[in-house]
Amino acid sequence: MFAGFDFEPYVKIMLAVLIGFLIGWDREVKSKPAGIKTYSFVTVASTLMTIISVDLFHVYAHSGVTMMDPARLAAQIPPALGFIGAGLILKQGRRVSGLTSASMILFAGGIGIAIGAGYYGIMGFSVILMLLVIKLGNALSKRFYPTEEQANEEHLD
Repeated sequence: MFAGFDFEPYVKIMLAVLIGFLIGWDREVKSKPAGIKTYSFVTVASTLMTIISVDLFHVYAHSGVTMMDPARLAAQIPPALGFIGAGLILKQGRRVSGLTSASMILFAGGIGIAIGAGYYGIMGFSVILMLLVIKLGNALSKRFYPTEEQANEEHLD
């Protein structure tokens, strides 16, 4: 029924949506400017562009003659994500916000590129490592930099 049909690109897109959803969920719960939809779009778009870039290389490579660099399309992803990330960074007086959201946008793009190129091992390792960083960072922030609400609760005890 599906003989000759290549499921891998579809699996890559599904994996990208899942990872983007997980990253975005963390930001959504914290009411940050970029959430589930943003991160899902970034990972899927990066994955899609990388899949197309790699596949185009194979389409235009004829008997040892390469007419296209497969990294050219994927290389345009980080500058575009930098542009999006810059829009998330806000400065109000001495307070700067949005840096973590901007860096996570870049990370989501990198994950999408890794998925699109088929680097599942390093992608999985990176996601697990960064999820641990998020958890540890949240715990340390609560411990050493409590919000006004948390500080008020401690004074009431």
